[in-house]
Amino acid sequence: MANLPKDALAEYPVVLTVPVQWGDQDPFGHVNNTVYFRWFESARIAYCLRVGLGDSDAGEKVAPILASITCQFRRALTFPDIIRVGARVTRIGRTSMTMEHAVVSDAQAALAAEGTSVLVVLDYQQNRPHPVPDEIRRAIEQLEGKPFA
Repeated sequence: MANLPKDALAEYPVVLTVPVQWGDQDPFGHVNNTVYFRWFESARIAYCLRVGLGDSDAGEKVAPILASITCQFRRALTFPDIIRVGARVTRIGRTSMTMEHAVVSDAQAALAAEGTSVLVVLDYQQNRPHPVPDEIRRAIEQLEGKPFA
């Protein structure tokens, strides 16, 4: 990571390391755009599990559901490579939260993509939005190291 600052993902409390697979590439020889969304999903789920959101052992039937997602592709990725994908929460609303993602390529020592997801906490029994549970809000604030208004 010669050109990329070592702390490129320092503000992302959840970071996964993922090898680029040969099968992630499309016929044009670069990682297909859908793969980035899978990487975002993996980091998003790891983040949610870390704060107890969507934990099936929690007893509640509330869990996050994806409301929207975006991705800005900065660099094409190819096999072989190792990427690191970070996730962080930047906003907590009454029933939703905004999460940012970043994908960093080890081979290119550069940011390859950035994205944003909006998650809604859903009561799956009533199929309606549910307020973000206080214990989840506190867990996110602790993980992020800051309060959310």
